[in-house]
Amino acid sequence: MTIGDNIMLLRKKKGFSQADLGKLVGTSGDIIGRYEREVMSPGIDVIIKIASTLDVSIDYLVGKTTTLIDKQILERIEEISKLAEDEKSYVFNLIDMCLRDFNAQKAYAR
Repeated sequence: MTIGDNIMLLRKKKGFSQADLGKLVGTSGDIIGRYEREVMSPGIDVIIKIASTLDVSIDYLVGKTTTLIDKQILERIEEISKLAEDEKSYVFNLIDMCLRDFNAQKAYAR
């Protein structure tokens, strides 16, 4: 998907009109419409504001990843990154264990 598609879908998901989003990021609804139709491309400062307002990463907004990382996930990742290496390893082992168990449950449920 393109940045215009992503802006439109995320904006609608949040229940914002183009004018609402424009006001929140310091531009007009008409400009947001032009971004969505890809008549214009937002500059990096506007991309940052739009991504922040829509609670997504810049990579997700511009289509570099399909993984939606919300603020709660990002905050947890930041906290993990601050840990000592042995503590990180412990947390990652716990996560791996949980993922393995969830995937096994899915496989057996089929």
